[in-house]
This record gives sequence, structure tokens and C-alpha cells, in this order.
Amino acid sequence: MSRLDHPITTSTRDEMIRDYMDSALKYAVYDKLADNSFSGEIPKCPGTIAFGQTLEVCRQELKGALQDWLLSALRHGDDLPVINGLDLNGPKKKCHE
Repeated sequence: MSRLDHPITTSTRDEMIRDYMDSALKYAVYDKLADNSFSGEIPKCPGTIAFGQTLEVCRQELKGALQDWLLSALRHGDDLPVINGLDLNGPKKKCHE
């Protein structure tokens, strides 16, 4: 059962999103590029990628990319990966035959 199956308050929803983002960021992979800048991505969250002149700038950019990716996915009802048991997917609609 998803944590979003039941009505939740705005503060609870925001806390769940923060927890999800914190968990997802633990899976971030960073690479130092030939020009000494950095790239970062979160393989569990396809499409989240960022670049920065320093590792810290890249981390901050990746956090912003993850936030944008997550909010877009939630807005459009896309399926999200369950990360460390955190499931932000809403209840699944049953198809009637």
C-alpha cells in the first residue's frame, strides 16, 4: 500500500517528498570530467542529470534537477521508483473489463 493512499496534510506530504529526495540523492553518482568540472546523475530516477564547475555546485544542481523531475512526475501522474521503501505513487486505478 502506498503512503499516499490516505488523505494527508500538506506538511506530511512535504515531509514525504523531502524524505524521498534525501533517499534518492544517496544514490547519486558523480564523475569528474576532462575539463575538471563534474557531472552527476541519479540512476534510480531516469533523466536526473546535472553539471557543475565544482562537486558542491554539481550536488546542488542535481538536487534541483531531482526536485523538478519529481514535481513533474507527480503532476503528470507518472510512476515513480520506490526508493528505500518510500512510495510516492498514488493508489492504482483498477481497470474494469
